Amino acid sequence: MSDQPSQDAIEQGWRDLVVTARRTAAEGLVVGTSGNVSARVGDLLLVTPSGVPYDRLTAGDIVGVDLDGRQVIGRLAPTSELPLHLAVYQGTGARAVVHTHAVHATAVSTLVTELPPIHYMTAALGGPVRVAPYALYGTEALAEHMRRALDGRTACLLRNHGTIAYGDTLDQAYDRTAQLEWMCRLWLTASSLPGRVPSLLTDAQLTEVTEQLKGYGQQG
Repeated sequence: MSDQPSQDAIEQGWRDLVVTARRTAAEGLVVGTSGNVSARVGDLLLVTPSGVPYDRLTAGDIVGVDLDGRQVIGRLAPTSELPLHLAVYQGTGARAVVHTHAVHATAVSTLVTELPPIHYMTAALGGPVRVAPYALYGTEALAEHMRRALDGRTACLLRNHGTIAYGDTLDQAYDRTAQLEWMCRLWLTASSLPGRVPSLLTDAQLTEVTEQLKGYGQQG
């Protein structure tokens, strides 16, 4: 049974999406028109358009596609990274996706195949963050690499490209993106000291954190 959102829900979803997209630029996670954001409202996916600066987006610029990627709302073309977003929604219970070209995370993607567990917040992303092999942006090949890297995780790195993270809300997807960028910066900083090797968390320690995080925050 299809879930057709109301016009009010669509308009509010678009406003929230634009706020999140502008936040990625304001906080230095993207430059220019790089990166993209999407949110699911019912059976509709709202997505940022291709090549349009976020500060120029208005209420009349809504772009929406169905779960198969067919554009059903808007005059602007959807992001060229639509295959990435569709793959996340089709393979997970995501309600929002944030993709950035964050500097430290992109740098790490060129150095390792997995972000070393430098901090306990690794557990909040499902475990050590994997790096998806490089593929041309906007392609199904990149989406497939990303799908494998996200298995059991809520975020991953894209080699020589950037980050992708998802969540139940736009705020959660954004927070996971920011946390990943911070951990990448932390590892780069610690590993840059000559003659020193940063200590890393063990699998047992990450498992312990995972249990601890289940009671984190305000309960009830």
